[in-house]
Parts: sequence; structure tokens; C-alpha cells
Amino acid sequence: MTTATESTELRRVISRPVLTFFILGDVLGAGIYSLTGEVGADSGGAIWASFLIAFALAFLTAFAYLELVTKYPQAAGAALYVDRAFGIRALSFMVTFAVMASGVTSAAFAASRVGGRYFTGLTGVENPPAVLIGIVAILLVAAVNLWGVAESMRVNVVITCIELAGLLFIIGVGGWVLATGGGDPGAAFEFSGTGFGVVTGLLAGAATAFYAFIGFEDSANLAEEVTDPRKCFPPALVTGLVLAGVVYLLVAFTAAMTVPLDTLVASSGPLLEVVRAGVPDLPADRVFSAVSIIAVSNTMLINMLMASRLLYGMANRGVLPPVFGRLGARRTPWVAIAFTTAVAILLLVAVDDLGDLSDTTVLLLTGVFLAVNVSALVLRRDTVEHDHFRAPTVVLVLGAIVSAVFLLPMVREAGVYLLAFWLLLGGAVLWVLNWAVTRSTAR
Repeated sequence: MTTATESTELRRVISRPVLTFFILGDVLGAGIYSLTGEVGADSGGAIWASFLIAFALAFLTAFAYLELVTKYPQAAGAALYVDRAFGIRALSFMVTFAVMASGVTSAAFAASRVGGRYFTGLTGVENPPAVLIGIVAILLVAAVNLWGVAESMRVNVVITCIELAGLLFIIGVGGWVLATGGGDPGAAFEFSGTGFGVVTGLLAGAATAFYAFIGFEDSANLAEEVTDPRKCFPPALVTGLVLAGVVYLLVAFTAAMTVPLDTLVASSGPLLEVVRAGVPDLPADRVFSAVSIIAVSNTMLINMLMASRLLYGMANRGVLPPVFGRLGARRTPWVAIAFTTAVAILLLVAVDDLGDLSDTTVLLLTGVFLAVNVSALVLRRDTVEHDHFRAPTVVLVLGAIVSAVFLLPMVREAGVYLLAFWLLLGGAVLWVLNWAVTRSTAR
């Protein structure tokens, strides 16, 4: 039996409005600023349709998180749910490591976009060294991470306001274009392929677009700091996710009707193309490029913050070598930060197609979401003493089915699966290494 008032050393200070803002800010970021064109390459002009499918997957899985976070209001997230459901420590570790790895691949992808089209728009430098600029960006994020979590969260709040303003500006551009009789609204309803090809194109686009919705699951790690998880989480998570979804759909429609599809597909800064095509007389290139770079950098900050803390937490629980639990002078996990920073830089340098990094992030998290949905169903047999949100069983089943479908090879390239395999293999090696060291010490 579990109660809602299990002891915690953390302060319950996060209110419902603050939680809603956190979720909205965590979802908004590099995905919509960087991947609109790539989604269009698969879906055609109906970019919004792929974003809608991605939203459906996120929304279904959100119900599983709502049931589990209100049932077990603790900060361990997916690993806690899988551990309670199956009691297999190695499986719980691999789920946790997959979440950590997804944070690193997400940060590496965001870093690759810092030195792209938006950097050119800001500085005027054509063909900038994207990898070198990405490495510098990762190192700067590591410095903020080492500075401290409180400072990192303050930076996140400011950046969230900036990136939301940038997306609202894009929507305003769309409204202006329509009001002045410009644009091609019909382009937003042109699908890629014919027959079954339309379905596969939309699913492939949705697999890419789903990167823009990740982040809502991070809120589960705040469960021990929310004033009343049972009352705050359901409305906060639904509100934050729906608001992000509405913003994304409007931005996707604006992009499709304002910019030719081939221009969107070819650009690493697709929303800058919207500004230039929609309001060519407005000298907003540099300002919007700066906003976009800030938004992309926020994705890096949040993901690297999460990844390093997960490594630190796993070390403290004895499932990773204790070196990852070392703290620096500012009480930040410097070894975990250094390790995740090094892995992100390695990915940025070693991966040929940097677009695979976002797809790998989605693949890893889709596997985690499948495990969470199944865990929610299994844990129906576990009763608790307090009231909690109960998701409709059909929603949990649909969430598991949709997650499984999005794991199939037909929606992404083989290289993405290979990259995910190598990352998880690295996690397995760490697990075995720690097991061997622990066993040797025990002797």
C-alpha cells in the first residue's frame, strides 16, 4: 500500500500555475524551430497533420503519466513505474538510461542547429562551421549547468518567455499574410504520395514531429516538489500540452501556406524562411534568428540538466559507479555533467546525419512510453490508500499500441536504430561494470 504523503526531503513549493508554465516551457523548443521542414519532407504541405498525430501520441501517454504520478507522487519517473510493475532491476536501469540517453541525443541535435540557418541570419556568415559552433554551445550549457540548478531554472524561465514570443510572432505573420490576401492556404492540405503512401508519409512526419512534444514527461520528476500532486498534475499537464499543441498546429499551418515546401525542406532554420516570405519588408531577420538560437539553446539546457541529474541519481542508488555521484564546489554533479557533455560532443562529431539525433531521441522515448503505458496497466492490481487520477483503460491500451507502432522500422531509417542500440549497449556495459565492481568489493 502506498500513501500520498510519503516522506520527502524536497520542499513542496511548486504550485499549479508554475507547474503548467514549466511543462509548456519544457515542450516548446528546438523541435518546432528546427524540424518543420523535415516533417514537410515526409508529409508534404500537410505538416500540421503530422504534428497532430504526434500530439495524439503525446496526449495518450500523458494519461498514463497522470495516473502514475498521482498514484506514486515520487520523483523517479518512468524508472519508478517500471520497477514497481515488474521488479526487474536491470530493466528499470535500462529504462532510466534510455531517458538519460534521449536527453543527450536531444541536446546534441539542438546544438547542431545552433550553427545553421539561424546563425547565418544573426551574423550574416554563410556556411558557418555548424559542428564547431555546436561544440561551443554545448560547453556553454555545461558551464551554466555547473553554475547550479537554481540558476539554470531561472535562465529557463526567461528563455521560455522568449521562445513563446517567437512562436506567437510566427502565428502573427500567418494572420497578416491571410489578412492581406497572400499565401496559399491550399498548400497546407497537399499530402505527400498517394494511397497508402499518404499514411506512411504522415507517420514518418509524425515520428519526426514527436521530437517537438517531448519534455512533458520530465514533469514527473517534480512530483515531490509540487504542493498537491493529485490536484495539480492533471490540469497542469493537460493545459500545458494542449497549449503547446495549438501553438504548433498554427505554426505548422503558417509555414506551409507561406513558404514553398522545397524551401522549408532545404532550410535548417525553417521559421526564419517564414519571416522572410511573410513580411519581407520587416527587418526582423537578426532579432528572430537570435530568438530561435535562444529557444534551441533552452532545449540543450533542459536536456543536459536532466541527463546529468539522472546519472547522479543512479550513482547514488548504487546502479552506476559512485564516481558519477561526486559533487563540485557549487554542489553540482560535475562528473555526471562532464560525462554527458563529452558524449554529446562525441555524437555531434561522429554522427554523419545529424538529423538522426532527433529521430534517435524520439525512438528512445517512444520505447520508454511503451513501458510506461504497459506499467500503468500492470499496476492496476496495486492499490493505494489515497485517491488518484485514473485513466480510461482504453486510453492506456491505445497509448501502448501507438507507441509500439512508432517503434516499427517503417517510420524511420535503420541508422537511427543502430545509434540507439549503441547508446543502450553503453548503458548495459556501465551496468555490468558496476555489478562487477560491487561484487568484487563485497568479497
